[in-house]
Amino acid sequence: MRRAARLTGIAFAIAIAWTMVARGGTQTPAPQGAPTLPSKPSAPPAEPGVRVEVPPPPFSDGIFPCTTCHNNDMPANRARRTLTDMHTDIVLKHDAEHRWCLDCHDADNRDQLHLASGDPVPFDESYRLCGQCHGEKYRDWRAGVHGRRVGQWNGAKRYLLCVHCHSPHQPRFKPMAPQAAPHPPMRPK
Repeated sequence: MRRAARLTGIAFAIAIAWTMVARGGTQTPAPQGAPTLPSKPSAPPAEPGVRVEVPPPPFSDGIFPCTTCHNNDMPANRARRTLTDMHTDIVLKHDAEHRWCLDCHDADNRDQLHLASGDPVPFDESYRLCGQCHGEKYRDWRAGVHGRRVGQWNGAKRYLLCVHCHSPHQPRFKPMAPQAAPHPPMRPK
């Protein structure tokens, strides 16, 4: 009796596995006019080299491209220092005791950033750079929990970069004054 039950269970498991494998390779098309679901959710990829649709980064006027000033006539000064000639309006409050401009900005090509490994990253993929230190936020951003994304529910989406909401030099939001409590709704008489 036990042997028969065991054989029946094994046969059932094999039938389910065979059905799952068979459906993975050849799915039957949906009837004409029926809505279709995407095979994968549209989330930003974790792999480098695969692009995510994002709007251009919010550069300050007259600042980009950086190679307008930072070109072969101006070699990179890699010494950690307080900037006095240009960019004096930038105050680094982003782990300032351990970070400096060239930890993120590429010294050899100022029109891009670089990862900790030295790999170049364009400004419109800056989420990869942020994700190195802020892995939990990056994971949440990819899943659509942190940040903002717009697009189709089951289709293509457009993601905002970290820098659309956070200043890369001072990422913390400024404190806001609390608002008064809302008035409770009144019932009609």
